[in-house]
Amino acid sequence: MLQPVSDLPVEQLIFYAVLGFSWTVYLWEAYLSYRQRRIYRSTTHVPQELGKIMDSDTFEKSRLYQLDKSNFSFWSGLYSETEGTLILLLGGIPFLWAVAGSVTARFGFGSEYEITQSLVFLTLATLFSAVTGLPWSLYSTFIIEEKHGFNQQTIGFFLKDAVKKFVVTQCILLPVTSLLLYIIKIGGDYFFIYAWLFTLAVSLVLVTIYADYIAPLFDKFTPLPEGELKTDIETMAKSISFPLTKVYVVEGSKRSSHSNAYFYGFFKNKRIVLFDTLLEDYSPLNKSGEPQPEQPESEDTSSESKAKPKNKKQGCNNPEILAVLGHELGHWKLGHTVKNIVISQMNSFLCFSLFAVLIGRKELFVAFGFDDSQPTLIGLMIIFQFIFSPYNELLSFCLTVLSRRFEFQADAFARGMGKASELYSALIKLNKDNLGFPVADWLFSMWHYSHPPLLERLRALGNAKQD
Repeated sequence: MLQPVSDLPVEQLIFYAVLGFSWTVYLWEAYLSYRQRRIYRSTTHVPQELGKIMDSDTFEKSRLYQLDKSNFSFWSGLYSETEGTLILLLGGIPFLWAVAGSVTARFGFGSEYEITQSLVFLTLATLFSAVTGLPWSLYSTFIIEEKHGFNQQTIGFFLKDAVKKFVVTQCILLPVTSLLLYIIKIGGDYFFIYAWLFTLAVSLVLVTIYADYIAPLFDKFTPLPEGELKTDIETMAKSISFPLTKVYVVEGSKRSSHSNAYFYGFFKNKRIVLFDTLLEDYSPLNKSGEPQPEQPESEDTSSESKAKPKNKKQGCNNPEILAVLGHELGHWKLGHTVKNIVISQMNSFLCFSLFAVLIGRKELFVAFGFDDSQPTLIGLMIIFQFIFSPYNELLSFCLTVLSRRFEFQADAFARGMGKASELYSALIKLNKDNLGFPVADWLFSMWHYSHPPLLERLRALGNAKQD
């Protein structure tokens, strides 16, 4: 006979509530993906509204690409949810904690060395995640991305890159975690304030050093050559008082033919990074009879990447690149970057404050198999990952809505700079280059799209373009 829910111990109620919410989110996501897959399957011809924007060949390619990605996402999501459920039901977290304790004990560290055991636990957990995720990543890269012409990596490059990412992640994660745990241990009643300030400092340092010291470990960055494009970028930055110091081109083509651009840096030290795949006259993936600008030498090119020329030019011309950067600089000028940082840190402070209230509740630990100990790292995992999951879902949706609003504002900023026509054509080109499917289910796009659908952005730009 089943026991009434009201009679269950609070620990079991917590456990089953976490598990139930996790599956509720998964089923909701699966339902949204099903709605979008139905769009991919049924929309086989270019809608009339898109007739002047996308040819039928590109439309079909994008439809099949997005359908493959959606099907892959369904199976990988089902695996991930099942794996997480089994880990919880079979006591995988306390088991791995015990294994970490056994490892540290072999080196003479007893249970009083909680931080040391926590670091071993974290290493084992991230290693498990990397190993179980590797087949899915391989399939995504060498089956789906390869099939649709985006992958530029070899197996050797991919595996070396994966090992390098794991090592670099551990070199950052382990010292930061050990210091955070130490701060929580010695911080007293106000430890949550010190912990928040520490994570704030770490995030600012990582943002500052990422592009200069971390990203170059994986991709080659070279200064944009002197010429018309660089001069125009500097002139545009100066016109809005953007403190630009350097413009880089990153060799993204050795990894993928997807394109991107971004800026980084604090205060008076801003830098712009352009993917070589974004630059029509710079991308090694373009096949043209015209002489291409001299490419920087790279020892990786011949053996680790396989740049495959395309029959048509990829990327944007110089005026379109300036329009894309006008959009990106609009995020800076309108304060979107600062607003996102403020929102992130307010959320971080709130979470640490609630963590301080909940960390002493033994039933939270017992619910997940920790009857005799209350490790701080496990408390962080339980509270931030499981207990806060409903709040995290709501926050994620709100940030998605805010992001779409920011994107429209940045488009309007570029339009105000007189670049509506160039941005209009750039968005179409980028959508084609990345095989974005321009038709979306309204509920799926509302929940998932951090950028407005292409047609909505083009409509917003259209009037100014016609003027």
